[in-house]
Amino acid sequence: MKKVFIDGSAGTTGLRIYERLSSRKDIQLLTLTEEKRKDINARKAALNEADIAFLCLPDDAARESASLVSSPDTAVIDTSTAHRVNPNWVYGLPELKGQREKITASKRIANPGCHATGFIALVAPLVQEGLIKPDTELSCFSLTGYSGGGKKMIAQYEADERDKLFDAPRQYGLTQKHKHLPEMTKLSALTVPPVFCPIVAPYYAGMEVTVPLRNADAKAVKECYREYYHDGLIYFSDGDDFGEGGFISAGAFAGRDDLEITVHGNNERLLLVSRFDNLGKGASGAAIQNMNILLGLEETAGLNVRRSV
Repeated sequence: MKKVFIDGSAGTTGLRIYERLSSRKDIQLLTLTEEKRKDINARKAALNEADIAFLCLPDDAARESASLVSSPDTAVIDTSTAHRVNPNWVYGLPELKGQREKITASKRIANPGCHATGFIALVAPLVQEGLIKPDTELSCFSLTGYSGGGKKMIAQYEADERDKLFDAPRQYGLTQKHKHLPEMTKLSALTVPPVFCPIVAPYYAGMEVTVPLRNADAKAVKECYREYYHDGLIYFSDGDDFGEGGFISAGAFAGRDDLEITVHGNNERLLLVSRFDNLGKGASGAAIQNMNILLGLEETAGLNVRRSV
């Protein structure tokens, strides 16, 4: 039985991973008592005993934890931003061409950011296939539920007497220095970072990422997605309505661990849209998918998805 340790199991992502793995019979969870949870020696021992160690910590703490791992048998999956563009770590988005093989052969996996997952899933295939030039100046509009902000934001939104400003969507990342921009740019093979407009809205979970394109061949774009995403937890859906009366909800994939891509509009003005759960394929679901790959298990084990891989 494989041993798993979650360093930072009290946070939103760590807790979600713990809840998902606690019922699995093929996993032994290594846990620390409350008084040992911040003991560096206890954490070091657990990290090096584990087959898989999840780091669900702020960036600096994740770097510290990663430095404690000396066992050649421990594979580390870091859910923070700390290692996502580090060349010594493999980016954990297995649906990208060649990435699953890199994950399988690595002991250091950087779990993707939520907004970044939606953007890269839309843009990387089109750049790779020559439908978008690397120097294209793109923009990205991304809606997320408030659970993506962690415990503090969840408490703010669920407070009995919350600020009235929380009743409407709120844009953030206004300085254009959002922490996901480096990975969005690098993993999409862009030479120019996109203009990024993240929005947090008053609903718990679900994400909708939109990238507008001008003067693009809609048929070619759709065919690219259809051919590119033939396995994994990302897939293309064709159609105009999707049973939502001309709307597409950012909350449609809440509770799911897969990601849907759709394309809307015409050759003059095209909208590329990805929908998923910011806590699922955007966080803990992706982390468990990467764990399954590393352990040679069924990729969808313990996940809520539309289809098997």
